[in-house]
Amino acid sequence: MNDIFLAGRTALVTGGTSGIGLAIAEALAAAGCRVSINGLGDAAQIAAALSGIEAHGTQPARHDPADLRDPEAIDAMMARCAADGGIDILVNCAGMQIAKPLEALPDGAWEAIIAVNLSAAYHSMRRALPAMAAKGFGRVVNIASVHGLVASAGKAPYVASKFGLVGLSKALALEYAAAGSRETGGVTVNCICPGWVETPLIEPQIEARMNGGSRDDGVRALLREKQPSLRMSRPEEIADSVLWLCRREAHNITGATIAIDGAWTAQ
Repeated sequence: MNDIFLAGRTALVTGGTSGIGLAIAEALAAAGCRVSINGLGDAAQIAAALSGIEAHGTQPARHDPADLRDPEAIDAMMARCAADGGIDILVNCAGMQIAKPLEALPDGAWEAIIAVNLSAAYHSMRRALPAMAAKGFGRVVNIASVHGLVASAGKAPYVASKFGLVGLSKALALEYAAAGSRETGGVTVNCICPGWVETPLIEPQIEARMNGGSRDDGVRALLREKQPSLRMSRPEEIADSVLWLCRREAHNITGATIAIDGAWTAQ
């Protein structure tokens, strides 16, 4: 029998139309949560994502089309969520990356990456956290990256955005640490920092390292560069970590940065 410990709760997951974000949205729905997602995709992809979320839960899911590069659009999205009963759980998972050396970055790359990966999280938390504090319960989980803890060449804007997200999360965890109680569940702000995760986005990097071998050979070659476990995480494993942080028992886990990286950052 499913553990529906989030029955009666509501969640917003950005980046929720695919990959890690969709896995998180499905896991929250399976735990009883009513879920809204924001994310890119054509009508068919969005419909498939909503159908998948609803198949895991018992309540209708909703998609909000707000452009996360636009603070006013984010404010409007958060206002719509507030009018629809508010948000108990906010997961900032939306992200973008352009992997090029500094001199090859296109004009506007810095602004776009910072806007989606960092500023959007700031604007959504600015609207969500005071209401969470007023209720005595709230969970913010920001999906950063191993690149919020260590750098890699050719990813300067992405690394800067993820380091910023980790720092922002710690600062807001301090501001809201005393909100609520053990009984209400408190208000927490945490970061999860995944290393390599098995999503379609990394398939080209795997294929580039197969050198005539199998896909497993390509995976091991890719991970050998950074991740000692030589195993990727799956999106649903990241989602399970988010679920744990949403439990009432996790009321004192706040300001944490949880690396799910196969010992990448232990080196």
